[in-house]
Parts: sequence; structure tokens; C-alpha cells
Amino acid sequence: MSATALSASPPPPPSGGGGLPSSLTEDGFLGGRLQILQPEKGFRAGIDSVFLAATIPCNAGESVFEAGVGTGVAALCTLARTPGIHLTGIEVAARYALLCEENAKRNGFGGNVRVIHADIKEALRKDLASMPAHGTFSHAFANPPYFDDSKSTPSPVLLKAQAHAFGPDDLELWIRVMHTMVTMRGTVTLVNRADALGKILQVMEERFGDIRIAPLYAREGTSASRVIVQGVKGSKAPMQLLPGLVLHDSSSQFTPEADAILREGMAWRLR
Repeated sequence: MSATALSASPPPPPSGGGGLPSSLTEDGFLGGRLQILQPEKGFRAGIDSVFLAATIPCNAGESVFEAGVGTGVAALCTLARTPGIHLTGIEVAARYALLCEENAKRNGFGGNVRVIHADIKEALRKDLASMPAHGTFSHAFANPPYFDDSKSTPSPVLLKAQAHAFGPDDLELWIRVMHTMVTMRGTVTLVNRADALGKILQVMEERFGDIRIAPLYAREGTSASRVIVQGVKGSKAPMQLLPGLVLHDSSSQFTPEADAILREGMAWRLR
């Protein structure tokens, strides 16, 4: 269930161009409905991004914000399910941002996606014309970095190490940015490791209500390895712990419920 990877290599070929550079792979998502360019080495998006996208309760015509858009897997999975949305993503790594723009074009969503190459913390500033206006999105979501750099061994690939390492205040920053970007009654959704749930709730309970927690279990009877957490800005409704989703059966095949999300693009409704 780990997210997959990226490296600093030559620009991707133009849309509809010839063969791929050896540094890139073209990976299918949603049963092949999406074809995503990703670097062969470094951070590569995986199924966490697909499950995250399936939970965004967006409708055609709405504006959606993603913090840390990467190569665009979560963004494009969201668009594949609801093609009429307008999605803005912020990405600090130029390589990721370029690939996201290219992937949007290659999959027919070039007109629906805006990628801003900037550090996520810049989104809190009101004096930058390149940043979207605060409080203007119906939904925001993120697949934030997972690993505390004080507890893990850094990857030798620089961009992968940057994608997985975060300081003690970074998770709060990402949630604060998403809270700032959505309108009242807008939703904020993130996926992270299950052992980060305490920190996530500590930050989100100060800013959101109607928080829904959806665990992801690798197999029946195991502890949750990931959680998806979704809250509503301005709500006073109580928190709910949902049944969650089991990913694999006893034969290590995806369960029908997981397969429907991963290959058929089904929504996973948390509310």
C-alpha cells in the first residue's frame, strides 16, 4: 500500500509523442482508464492515492484543491470519476509539477487542471497573485508525507526522501493550508499511516466537525495500516469511526470492494 516514485530526469515527451525516456514508466490506473507517466526511481504514487480520490464527495462544476499534487494520480482519479470539476494542485518539486501537467493533457483533462509550482506553505500568503483565493474551494485533499525523518532511514533518491520526510509541524501545516483553502462546509480529506491518526485528529478537531475516519486493512483480522480522515469546515457534528475497507482476501487477491474502487473507479462514500 505504499505510495510509489520519482527522479530528476529529462522532461517528458510531448502529448502523443513517441517512445518514453528510459527514466519514465507509463502506469495504468483505474483498470487502464488512466495512463500516468512516473519516474522509474524515486517517489511513485500507488493505491493510497486511488482510495483517497474515491472518497472526495465532489460534484460537477465544483472547484477542488490538492496539496502536494505529485504526478497527478489522485487528482486524475478524482477527475475520471467526476470529469466536470476544476482542480488546482500545488507541488514544490518542478519535476512532479511538469509530469502532472503532462499527465493531465495525455488523459484529456488538460483544461481541468491547474498546477502551481510552489511550496505548500506559500498557499497561506494573501499577497501572491499566483496563489488561489482563500476559502474558494468546495473540497481539498492530500496524501501528505508519511515518515518522520527522525524515525526513518532517508532514501538515497533525493526527491523520494523529500516526499517521505516531514518535520513535527509539517502535518499541521498541510491541514491548515487545506482548511484555509476550502469554503465553509467544504470538506478536507487526507490519507496517512494509521499510527499518525492521533496527530491528525489533534490538528483537525480544532478546525473541523463531522470528522469521518475510514481505516484500511491489508487483510481481515489485521490492524489498520492506513486511515482516510475527512472533516467538514464549520461543522459541529460529532466524529464517526466508519467500518473501513479490507483490501485483500485469504488468497492475497483484492476483495471485490477494493477491486471496484481500484479498477472500476467506484466512489467510496464516507458521508
